[in-house]
Amino acid sequence: MKRHFLRTLPALLALSMSPLLATAQAAWPAKPITLVSPYAAGGTTDLLARLLASKLQGVLGQTVIVENKGGAGGNIGTDYVSKAKPDGYTFLVASSGPLVIAPSLYPKLPYQPNSDFTPVAPLASAAFVIAVNPNSGLTSIKDIVAKAKSGNLAFASAGSGTPQHIIGEMFNVQAGVKIQHIPYKGSGPAMNDLVGGQVPMSFENPVPIMPQVKAGKLKVLAVTSAKRSAAFPDIPTVSELGLKGFDAQPWYGLLGPAGVPAEITERLNKEVRTILASTDVKARLFALGAEPMDMTPQAFKTFIAADTQKWTAVVKASGATVD
Repeated sequence: MKRHFLRTLPALLALSMSPLLATAQAAWPAKPITLVSPYAAGGTTDLLARLLASKLQGVLGQTVIVENKGGAGGNIGTDYVSKAKPDGYTFLVASSGPLVIAPSLYPKLPYQPNSDFTPVAPLASAAFVIAVNPNSGLTSIKDIVAKAKSGNLAFASAGSGTPQHIIGEMFNVQAGVKIQHIPYKGSGPAMNDLVGGQVPMSFENPVPIMPQVKAGKLKVLAVTSAKRSAAFPDIPTVSELGLKGFDAQPWYGLLGPAGVPAEITERLNKEVRTILASTDVKARLFALGAEPMDMTPQAFKTFIAADTQKWTAVVKASGATVD
């Protein structure tokens, strides 16, 4: 009898603990959740974070706070989340730069993108645009290539190592030219000089560009994605205009520190995908020049790894640096 009891004791303990475990899992979230945006307020990443926070609050029944931790091209806020407690209360609303571009540009990153994070869900991809000053004399991709070959052309970016910078370097590699890179401290200052004519062109997020286009102060020649953007269907792609196969499309996603429990990751993934599929959120994303993405956590992890390889090759081929 005693031997039988000892054999069945583990099963009895498991049964007695299962309601407690289920209660603990169901209790999440039991306090406010923080979404860290690794950039200053007002940019695309910040706007996406705030949109997501407002929607998650309704479905999770908890306050969702957006905290801006900008600096170092997004690396500071990204590092902060990599070192956060993996309890399901701190997440990163990431842009692709710090995760897939930074590893090949910075020899000593304070975090390891491939091991320090739990991929939860992608949010959106954004086709960048090639914008020019109307007085620059640049009216086509052919004009850009021809002027670049003369050695007298520069492009503005939001800073060294940003997607704006590396997309420009991808253009240099595929076009076989060398457009001089002029880094600024953010898209705002870069746009000021682009509008003012101090710099003739930029590879930029459409958010700061399109209002200037509507005002007649800038002109857009192409989108950088492989296919036309649903947000700007009348703008041709770089590939259509001569650089076959050109595809540069930064993305945004939700990640936690490594070790977030699988049940939390799976639930958040499900809620985020439902939010992104809603009509009003799609409309808000299109207004930002972005399109929703839809993947499982594992598919998102695989996607990040492939994108890292792609941008590592671009950085190596171009010789781009963060200096």
